[in-house]
Amino acid sequence: MDVSALRDTEETPDRRMSQIFHHSTNTVSRVSIFGAAFLAAAALWLTLQFSRSPYATGESVVRSQPVPFSHQHHMGGMGIDCRYCHTTVEVSASAGMPPTKTCMNCHSQIWNQSAMLEPVRESFRTDKSIEWIRVHDLPDFAYFAHASHVNRGIGCSTCHGRVDRMPLMAQSASLQMEWCLDCHRDPSRYVRPLDHITTMGYVRPASVNGADLVRDYKIAGVAELTSCSVCHR
Repeated sequence: MDVSALRDTEETPDRRMSQIFHHSTNTVSRVSIFGAAFLAAAALWLTLQFSRSPYATGESVVRSQPVPFSHQHHMGGMGIDCRYCHTTVEVSASAGMPPTKTCMNCHSQIWNQSAMLEPVRESFRTDKSIEWIRVHDLPDFAYFAHASHVNRGIGCSTCHGRVDRMPLMAQSASLQMEWCLDCHRDPSRYVRPLDHITTMGYVRPASVNGADLVRDYKIAGVAELTSCSVCHR
């Protein structure tokens, strides 16, 4: 009997048993590992894109209001100053919402029979405030003071956009932390003279230096402005 043939016959089953996985398993494993890393990166990218989308931030989304108040008509067309309605913007954290009496100062004489303004007249008769839908709504963990910004040269349109062009009010910025930090890291790009706080479409002339305004308004340094405690109290 051929001993070598017998040895080959005995070894063949062992060799076959040692090949537990198919040769393609290594390739599949590598593709799976790299594929998982790619999917994780793609999921992170999609999450970041979603968090910056208007659907998540509310940017450019028009809110349906009880009365279709037009800033474009009142401010852009008639030239009414922001502070006529938002009376506390220079002295308080809140800009304030005008009482119905402010509306009736004009609308007791103008459009006083308009069906569209019936909610205003009803509010005045019943002394019950109109339930406006908030457009710029910061989370509770973020603190923002209008007076601190307005009195240091940050104009209304810097945050609220060109309201004089808005038939219906919409949020013009994302209001995310990165948007706030863009200004806090270099306020000299945004400050303006105080007599132009409510000027829409303001363009700072070359003769006005932002760094000088930062110094004149005694605006804090970048380290303090970017401290967590400034906005999260």
